Amino acid sequence: MSTEIYYFSGTGNSLHVAKELQKRIPDTKLIPVVSLLDDDIIQTSGESIGFVFPVHALTIPIAFKKFLRKIDPSSAKYIFAVATRYGTEFRGFKTIDGFLKKKNKILDSHFILNMGHNEEIRREGYKVPTEAEILKIESSVQERLDYIYKIIVNQETHQEKDTDYIVPVNYLMEKFVLSAMAISEYIGGVNYFYSDSKCTSCQTCEKVCLSGKIKIADKKPVWQKDVFCYMCYACVNLCPSESVQIKDIPCIKSYTKENGRYPHPYATANDILIQK
Repeated sequence: MSTEIYYFSGTGNSLHVAKELQKRIPDTKLIPVVSLLDDDIIQTSGESIGFVFPVHALTIPIAFKKFLRKIDPSSAKYIFAVATRYGTEFRGFKTIDGFLKKKNKILDSHFILNMGHNEEIRREGYKVPTEAEILKIESSVQERLDYIYKIIVNQETHQEKDTDYIVPVNYLMEKFVLSAMAISEYIGGVNYFYSDSKCTSCQTCEKVCLSGKIKIADKKPVWQKDVFCYMCYACVNLCPSESVQIKDIPCIKSYTKENGRYPHPYATANDILIQK
């Protein structure tokens, strides 16, 4: 059975998982979601199709929502999804089913993988995972993937409950976060990035920006206000000089100047930019 895995990855975790599944599942093709978003209709051809993506604020990334609105999954006899995250509760599988039901499909199986993270990089006290911590996480991920791929290959129904979260979210916080995400999508993402004096004009941020929001002008990056932001943090985490920062926003002070960056053990800047 042919398999297509559609992936979105801003910092490398989800790309790593997609590649590891490709190693395990015969006749599998990896397809970056970002490369398809200009199409009016995204026609699948795999008999089995999968979605691999990071958790963004309890739900699926904005780019993945745009993808799901356009997808025609009529070729699929089996559909699965894998979400990667640090540990916050995830609400996105119901959202995916909402899109798929409009196309007479539904997720047959879905899974969550806890991995190294950068989602709190702007917060006080953020710590970059150590090499030992990354190795421990990777060992757990590989064990989980051995379990997951067998379910996929055997086309089993497996709708996993989210019991492995680290950060619980109450009802009011969930409503606030999901509402903020909806507003961000409506207004075109966020506009709180900038580069400081450490910028070396290497242009990495422009290259890895998956939405094309960043443009180099006078050898410095400019985040164009009229261009959508996918909030993937690739520009922040892949800047070699840690020059890209996040501005303070109402009620939240940013600590990106003080904090390190997630070390991206599974992907280079080139791996991210080829999604475009």
